[in-house]
Formats: sequence, structure tokens, C-alpha cells
Amino acid sequence: MDRVPLTAGEMATAAGGRVVRGDARRPIDGISIDSRTLVPGDFFIAIRGERFDGHQFVRDAIARGAIGVAAEAPIPDTLASPGGAEPVVIAVSDTTAALQRIARHVRRQSGARVVAITGSAGKTTTKEVVAEFLSSRYRVFRNKGNLNNHIGLPLSLLELRWRPEVAVVELGMNHPGEIRTLVGIAEADVRVWTNVGDAHLGFFASADAIADAKAEILEEARPSDVLVANADDPRITARMRAFTGRVVTFGIQQTADVYAERVVERGLEGTHAAVRTPAGHVEIETPLLGLGNLANVLAATAVSLEFGIELTEIRARAGMLRPAARRGELFRLPGGITLIDDSYNSSPSALRRALRTLQTATGSARKVAVLGEMLELGAHSIRLHEECGAAAAEAGLDVLIAVGGSSARALADSARRAGIPSSRVSYVSGNEEAAQLALRLIRPGDLVLVKGSRGIGTDLVADRLKAEYA
Repeated sequence: MDRVPLTAGEMATAAGGRVVRGDARRPIDGISIDSRTLVPGDFFIAIRGERFDGHQFVRDAIARGAIGVAAEAPIPDTLASPGGAEPVVIAVSDTTAALQRIARHVRRQSGARVVAITGSAGKTTTKEVVAEFLSSRYRVFRNKGNLNNHIGLPLSLLELRWRPEVAVVELGMNHPGEIRTLVGIAEADVRVWTNVGDAHLGFFASADAIADAKAEILEEARPSDVLVANADDPRITARMRAFTGRVVTFGIQQTADVYAERVVERGLEGTHAAVRTPAGHVEIETPLLGLGNLANVLAATAVSLEFGIELTEIRARAGMLRPAARRGELFRLPGGITLIDDSYNSSPSALRRALRTLQTATGSARKVAVLGEMLELGAHSIRLHEECGAAAAEAGLDVLIAVGGSSARALADSARRAGIPSSRVSYVSGNEEAAQLALRLIRPGDLVLVKGSRGIGTDLVADRLKAEYA
């Protein structure tokens, strides 16, 4: 299919800048912000970041084949492409804002309907499930990995030049005002709010303050816009009435438009539920672990019904879902060892959900957890880690390894006080030591959960286990 056409002049207008050198009629193929990865023919935008300044790499970008640059600072007159052709130069007042405006222009011109997802946990899984359900009928684009911030989202939306019918993106934040910016760029037709948790609590005064920042997803809604909201989260239900479009709810504890009843948690086999929807009832089984993932499937179901997906298709695809990398991936290793690799990230609420999955699982010799410190919790960190230590004991852990700083030590101490024998609780400061200890302690038949904030690097532990027992 034809892509959205874009010339240097059109891009300059969209960016709020002007072409000061080169041919404004020159077509733009690709856009890059990294001189190391751009390919010949790309247009380079010199982004200023906290740790870098793209203006320092303008010459390198041109030398690597960029056909032009957008920049705030004056570009040297001696700048020339390798072939001698004059590069296009677009002058803008703010290159980050320029990237965002160009992305919004492409989003508008693409004709795609956009689904935007935010929440403290489950954004990526919900995005993947929504994309999987919708792909039964539509050409779907989803943003990759965690490209969900003020730079990553615009880069993702630039891919809409290839005219997918639907784009499914996630919106991340750790400070007030960020969701507002991202919503303004994405101009989503369907907005999904999964939950309000304690991730990034160190940047906020309270969970209510996090909810207020997430509630920016409600702003500037058109009458035709749809909000898919979690009816089980009181912080969401208290704020969703401010939405000026149409609201569709999903829930497990509270009755909602898309509502799961007769829920059966099957431990490592996933969950089963009878789901009531405006389109009828359906029995859904999903191999994704835990009630948190069932809620993600319900959110995706609500979105899919808005796009006319049949319940039979939703049921079929729900049964074939697989978790995103390091987000509850299940590995059956030799020796009867079962590994849950949930090492991508962690927060207190997400950890409690993972521990509940361990608690409901049956058939293992022992239950083992390698838990990394949860970062960005500020003054709340010790208390929240202590609460999770008690939850670890309640989950019936046989062996616990806590990894990180003083907060991880507090988790281990709390687990001991809550009843896990001291001889079965270990604290280490680094992931290498944690991996070596895990290899010594784990036995055939064990069920092992590995989870922690990315900065702690518990993924190393999971990878060592996979390599050792491959």
C-alpha cells in the first residue's frame, strides 16, 4: 500500500520550522534521531537529551548518508553530503517538539485509528493482546518494546506512514504532564486506562497523585472518543466521569460492561472465566498467568468489541496468547524446574500479583523467588518492601533471595519475621551474586520466580538459570 507522502517542505511546516537550505520539494523516506543507526536517505533530527545533544552529530549523520537535518543551532555552510548534493536544512526552535509535531502530522495523514494504553502495570501486555485480537480483521501496528515516552512514541507514530488500519500504542510516564503531551501527539480514538499502582511512587506524593497524572489520558476528548476503564480500580472510577466521550468498563470484582465471573485461577495453567459483554457471553481461557493478566485480556476484549471483533475470535485468540519477553514467561527446564521469568520490571502491586500466582500454583517440590529491589519508590520504599516481604511469606515461599540495596534487605528481614525460616532467606547486593546463589540453592522440581526492577538486573539470574539447565 502507498505510504503517506512527505516532503522536506511539508515536514518543516508540520514541525513549525522552515527550510533554510536545500530543496523543499525533496521527498523524505525515513527519519532518524541516531546517527549511528540511520540508513542512507534518512532525515536526521538533532534531538537534545539529558545526556546527549544530537547537534554534535550532524556532520556524522550527513557523512553516513542523511539527506538533511532539522536543528535548533545554525548549521555550518560547509556541510555537504558525500555525493556533493546539498543537504536539506530545517531550522526549528525545539527539535523534540518538532519530532512530536511531525509524528502528529503523520498520524493524522495516515487515516489509522489509534488505541492508546496507559496504567501503572500491564500496559505492554494489554497492548500486545489488543493488537493480537484486532489483527484478526485489521492491519495493525503496535509500538515496539517500551517506546512509550515523549521521544519513543513519536518515533513509533512515524511508522504510520505505511498506513496501517489501526495503531496500538502505550503511553508511559513518571512525572505529571507527560501523559498530557503523549495524548496530544497520539490523538487516540480509543483510550485504555488499566490501573493505578505504586510504580514510580518516589516521584509523587501519593498514589492519588499518580492517578491524577494518569488521568491526563482523559483530556481533550472528542465526543466520538472511547475510554476503556478498569471498574475495579476506585481511583480510576472516581476520575473517569471527567471524560467527555463514551466510557466502557471492564472488571473482575465489580460489575462492568465487560465482566468476568466464575473465575478459576489455574496457577501455571493460566485462568478461566465466563465473560459477560454487551455482545453476549463467552467462556475465555488464557495461558497468561494471574488475575492481572485476566484484567488485561478483559480490557483488550472491550477494545476489540469496539472494533467489531467477534467473541468467537476473541475466545480463540485468548487461548493462544503468549506473554511478552520477561513479562511472566514460563520455561519448563530439565530436572522438572519451572521458571517464571518476570524480570523485565517490578513494582509492589505487580510483585504481589506475581506472588499470588506462585501461591495458587501446584505440583512443584518447592517455591523459590529471586526478588530484586523495586526502584523509584522514594520515601515509601522501605515500607513497601516490608509489605512485600510479608506477602512473600503468605505466598508460602520455601526459599527467598532478595537482591539490591537497603530496601531489598528490608524485604528479606520482613519475610523472616513473617514466618519464612531464616535459613531459607538470603540477601545479596548484586545480580551476579544472586545468580550464583540461585544456582546453588535450586533443586530439581522447584518452581522459581525471578522478578525485579530493570536497574537491578535480575534478568541475568533468569538467563543463568536457563543456560545452566538448558
